[in-house]
Amino acid sequence: MCPNFAVATLTYVYAESTAVLGPLATYAEPHCYDLCEAHTNRLTPPKGWELVKLETDPASLQPSSADLAALADAVRQAGTVAVEEPSLSIGARRGHLHVVRDSD
Repeated sequence: MCPNFAVATLTYVYAESTAVLGPLATYAEPHCYDLCEAHTNRLTPPKGWELVKLETDPASLQPSSADLAALADAVRQAGTVAVEEPSLSIGARRGHLHVVRDSD
């Protein structure tokens, strides 16, 4: 396992015999592999396959102030959501467990 930080995601399109190397994926998917810069630069596709590199500006991958503001708003909103407690009416079943005493 490589100890370096991932900078790109490799995806195989088997139907088209194509390996696609693009920006780092935001969520994990089967058959996608995150690669560090060194492994990205050394990558060669399987024999007979095409390699498509989707170049991106590394600066554009950094969180923007708008991203951070949206995250802060989401956290604030999650903290203010009231959780409604379930109400119990008299005679309502509270569970299915019963105490069984020893017959001693």
